[in-house]
Amino acid sequence: MTDTTGLAPKRADELERLLGSLSDPANPTGATAILAADERAEMLSAGESLLDSYGLNAEFVPPWLGGRLERADHLAEVMRALYRRDPALGLGYGASSLIAGVTLWTAGDEQQTGHAARLLLDGRRIAIAFHELAHGNDMAGTEFTAAAATAEADGLLRLSGRKEVVTNIARADAMVVLARTDPRPGPRSHSLVLVDRANADPARLTDLPRFGTVGMRGVQLGGLRFDELPVPASAVLGPRGSGLETALKALQITRTVLPAMASGILDTGLRISVDHLTRRRLYGGPATALPHVRSVLAGVFADLLRAEALGAVGARALHVVPGSASVYASAVKFEVSRLLLEAMDRLAELLGAHFYLREGPTALFQKLLRDLAPVGFGHIARAACQMSLLPQLPLLARRTWARPGTEAPDDLFALAEPLPPLRYDRLALHAAGRDPVMGSLHALADAPWAPEHDDLRAMLRGDHAELAELAAVCGQLSPVELGVDARPEHYDLVTRYVRVLSRTACAQVWRHARPESFLADPAWLRAALCRSAPGPHRPGPLPAQVEDTLFAELLDRRDTGRSFGLTGRPLAV
Repeated sequence: MTDTTGLAPKRADELERLLGSLSDPANPTGATAILAADERAEMLSAGESLLDSYGLNAEFVPPWLGGRLERADHLAEVMRALYRRDPALGLGYGASSLIAGVTLWTAGDEQQTGHAARLLLDGRRIAIAFHELAHGNDMAGTEFTAAAATAEADGLLRLSGRKEVVTNIARADAMVVLARTDPRPGPRSHSLVLVDRANADPARLTDLPRFGTVGMRGVQLGGLRFDELPVPASAVLGPRGSGLETALKALQITRTVLPAMASGILDTGLRISVDHLTRRRLYGGPATALPHVRSVLAGVFADLLRAEALGAVGARALHVVPGSASVYASAVKFEVSRLLLEAMDRLAELLGAHFYLREGPTALFQKLLRDLAPVGFGHIARAACQMSLLPQLPLLARRTWARPGTEAPDDLFALAEPLPPLRYDRLALHAAGRDPVMGSLHALADAPWAPEHDDLRAMLRGDHAELAELAAVCGQLSPVELGVDARPEHYDLVTRYVRVLSRTACAQVWRHARPESFLADPAWLRAALCRSAPGPHRPGPLPAQVEDTLFAELLDRRDTGRSFGLTGRPLAV
């Protein structure tokens, strides 16, 4: 059995120890080797061998098929061990197989899921071939076809078209392909097809060259042309025509956990910055003695904590309130990716010329900065998340925001507590107006608060007033105002909603934290609320006492080799 309680599973620590010290130049999975592989635009072969021996693919397979995918939040923490040192290894070895896997666990039959699980547990790869360059995130526009033979007499489908910029498509043993099975437009026009490449006719498949990329240079992002490749009709996942529905449900899982994994990149970026600025002498002392430097570092630390808090609540929602996950998955992708990208940019400003050096103690930073960029557009773009959230706002406003009574289960916020199994069959295309996180804000604003926390209560009561205003506006929106051509001010409503959602999630995580943990310290919540206050400009400096507390915690974790995220767990630095 795997460990099912606690902020982090013990196997995350085991993987960390196997990967070894990031700063050791002799470590084959350390920064020196990672940078050398990046310069060659190659995957880190020593890292892949180590992950083979560790059996990382078991993290992507549910327990009922012999794997370790019991908790979405624990999966994210295990994968942070990779992303914090080499995001290309995190994506190129495993995350792409995870994306394919969740579509299979959601819609595959016993034979399909069993075959996929055996491949992954044997250390093989499954590619996910959804998007086409001509259509981007518009999956309904996919032109790749799966056409039936005449009267389906031979029981075969013939796949034709191109799939491009697909991770591991050249070396995958199987792939899940989104294909048009009905020429007519509509939600039932596409299907997901499981293609076993080992048994496919090679004469009808042509590998396409890799597109050059700025980041993730070692990841095998290839393409494939299909020329009427025959596959059995039984290769379709679920009912024919259910491909878009399955994709939208299953990808709620990866839309949540992939941005959460990527927080490991910011963890190391912050560590490199603190190390460098502590050593760097300016104006007669270390750079970290300068008020502006301390302020930026403390602010980035706060942003990392609030990104991981929102990601953790989103991951737990997949288990606890799966019917609402369509809202929270898009919110996590939209907000967590923004926080990570903007925080790394602020660190780059502090590092100055050192942020783009490809040699020396800060050299890993420029690779991490490049590799982080896809968090905003890869898999699904932030703009697409806005588009998917906007049509749900009116019903959320009428059924949850405008009235009390929609309480959230405590399990949603008590991050160290056990979780029920992940039920893929309970994921839904839309939340039907159910928003337990925001529903909990009604009671939160009126709950008893200690006198020393009056400032926190006042901020949350302000959020309650903001939610009431949002409910009044969103509740009046008509369907014609919610399409892809919606006005900018309507998309701004999504941004306002996600901001309040994030603040509520942080407040609830703090209130449900175990007393002995740093998460029970109100300083980080004050920092999170200050840095997410309304306004079009960058957040200002933190209150002096809050900044001092966070900066002291930051230095202590750096000196004791612990992560800067929610878990604060030991790292092989």
